[in-house]
Amino acid sequence: MITRGRPDSALRTLDRLAALPERPPVVVVDNGTDPAAAHALLSHPSAPHVLRPGRNTGAVGRTLAARHARTPYVAFSDDDSWWEPGALTRAAALLDRHPALGLLAARTLVGASGTTEDPLNAVLAASPQPLDPRLPGRPVLGFLGCAAVTRRSAFLTAGGFHPLLFFGAEETLLALDLSARGHGVAYVPEVVARHAPDGAPRPGRAALVRRNALLTDWLRRPLPLAARRTLACAADALRGEPGAAAALAGTLDRLPRALLRHRSPLPPGTERAVRRLDTGTPPPASAIPTEVTR
Repeated sequence: MITRGRPDSALRTLDRLAALPERPPVVVVDNGTDPAAAHALLSHPSAPHVLRPGRNTGAVGRTLAARHARTPYVAFSDDDSWWEPGALTRAAALLDRHPALGLLAARTLVGASGTTEDPLNAVLAASPQPLDPRLPGRPVLGFLGCAAVTRRSAFLTAGGFHPLLFFGAEETLLALDLSARGHGVAYVPEVVARHAPDGAPRPGRAALVRRNALLTDWLRRPLPLAARRTLACAADALRGEPGAAAALAGTLDRLPRALLRHRSPLPPGTERAVRRLDTGTPPPASAIPTEVTR
């Protein structure tokens, strides 16, 4: 679990995780710097293992937690999300049965009552990727960071969440990197996570999401495509579209590092899979691959 500056919410989430029948060991990454908040986490009756990097690590906090975990599978939570009773048992059983499965994307129910479907559920369920007999559920190239269970070895081999993105739609790059290494990513709606965001506005969120989408293009996609999308963002910035200028500035600031240190184009099979998402074209009904896109 990653948290920053919301000890009350984090403690409520720890209560819910501690009440699960699976009694999962919990690693908490405190991305804040408040000693009182850290003390509250350390004092929780469930005795979580608390990591304090001393700075805001963003989504990379999940990678830090996975490195300290001692279980073969790792489930992610934020300080406002938790798991349905039995969900982790089902996820572990599926990962046991499907060695090609690198990450399981769960169905997310939103709100305190848990009766509202997260809009991403429908997007994942309608994925145009062909069914893979080695995977449960629908193959996808995205997921919600607080509603995923991953094979720890696959996650760490893929590098975890990329530090260049920090936070905001960081999941897509990890899904691509898992797929590029032969680890399947699948949406399994029978595994359910709960998410109860506080509803507070997130200024700059749209700009972060667009920036990270552009950086993901520069890191993994063909350079002409990345250039076209960056020019389109520049055009939107000139027209005054909200968030476009900030997204462009953030992209250009990180672009030298992306190109010089972190660029690794996708293998052809994974690139073809991403292009299906670009075009929204589903594969032929008979297209059952013999391996995860590579």
